[in-house]
Amino acid sequence: MALRKGCHAMYVCLCNALTDQHVRTAAQAGANRPSEIYRACGCAVRCGTCSVNMRRILNEAAAAAPQPDLLAAD
Repeated sequence: MALRKGCHAMYVCLCNALTDQHVRTAAQAGANRPSEIYRACGCAVRCGTCSVNMRRILNEAAAAAPQPDLLAAD
């Protein structure tokens, strides 16, 4: 996954060189779990230490995502 130019990224997974931007991009594409992020980035879990931070970023992305308007049934 390509990063935007001029963007400062924080490494989340050192084993696979994944940054917070990789995680956010995968989340925007529908990833909900660390395993889905690895799959979207074409890699696999190694030590698993990053999963806590990946979940935190996923939760932040979900909270920031626009929620659809719910319509009452007639």
